[in-house]
Amino acid sequence: MFAAFVIVTAITIALNAIESVANFMRAEWVKRNSRAVGLSDSWLPFLGLVKGAAAVGLAVGLFWRPLGIAAAVGLVVFFVLATALHVKARVFHNFAGPLLFLGLSVATLWLMIAA
Repeated sequence: MFAAFVIVTAITIALNAIESVANFMRAEWVKRNSRAVGLSDSWLPFLGLVKGAAAVGLAVGLFWRPLGIAAAVGLVVFFVLATALHVKARVFHNFAGPLLFLGLSVATLWLMIAA
């Protein structure tokens, strides 16, 4: 169980860190995806900050569980909202992304609590 906790958390950290950097760099694919659901480019630094802070929180959470749980809860809420925004905007061509991140966030939260 501990190995799963570390592996899943590490994957969640890495993917959110990559997403954070892509938001700050205003990568074309990020701009395309956010525009498709109705978000302007001005949201990208905030979204990058949230994902980056969550990645740091999860990394610290490997050693101090309460912060990791808080970061994982934040990510679950974030990606529930992202998923809802995709549904509201009827944007399904890239729907796998928010679902993947939501699944990883839920798994990380569950493992943070259970491990």
